[in-house]
Amino acid sequence: MPITDWDAAYANSAAVPEVGRLSEEWLVKSGAFQATHARETLAYGDDPRQFVDLYRPEGAAKGLMVFVHGGYWHLRNGRDFSYLGAGALARGFAVAIVTYRLAPQVRISQITGDVRDALRVAAAAVGGPVHLAGHSAGGHLVSRMGCEGVLEPELAARVARILSISGLHDLRPLLRVKMNEALRLDAEEAAAESPALLLPREGLEIVCAVGADELPELVRQTDLLSNVWTGLGAETRGVHMPGLHHFDVIDSLAEPEGALTRMLLDQSLS
Repeated sequence: MPITDWDAAYANSAAVPEVGRLSEEWLVKSGAFQATHARETLAYGDDPRQFVDLYRPEGAAKGLMVFVHGGYWHLRNGRDFSYLGAGALARGFAVAIVTYRLAPQVRISQITGDVRDALRVAAAAVGGPVHLAGHSAGGHLVSRMGCEGVLEPELAARVARILSISGLHDLRPLLRVKMNEALRLDAEEAAAESPALLLPREGLEIVCAVGADELPELVRQTDLLSNVWTGLGAETRGVHMPGLHHFDVIDSLAEPEGALTRMLLDQSLS
């Protein structure tokens, strides 16, 4: 059936009545994580939101896990989701939680630049392979890091895998939603910032995961990238996670043996 209400098609909060309670739980869990783990805060720009919180494991790090938060590019901050670094940290990886500038202060293309700059700073502080994870708008942003030409070759070669959780990979439908008053997307930027319309870098590994109970448009957006980039030479895997919606799909990233942690760090894509 053709979509007639584009706002409803992307209204994740309206589709999950318990989102308020879950948001409060994120803050509680993240506060507890921050209280029990030492962090370094690394600036990658002059704006107060241009920073990365870096958590190091005991002993030498196996590599770096980077998490990029969601909120449709105009809400939230990385520290709301710091608890999601617990799984990788327990596995011996350093964890970088990215906070970036928000619309309408900046455009989505500038937010992409923020995430690229944040990744450069975090990767300079920790050696070894880099694993990128992002949720919703963050899924879009980490997918952009996998596009050809975004990262310099040396850094791109260190990116072992990308995990886009409920990511937005074709931004053109967002031209039709009221939210675009804040995002200020036009047709040119929507196309230029859509991973599904761009080329993946050579040798990329990416997992596109989504809750099976999410809105149909979020499921479609997830399947779109894994389908298109497979045809462009990337090694991809598409995953529908049973019984999960847009706001609880992320939780297993906090567990050392959680489904998302394993997808990001050690499961074969073949």
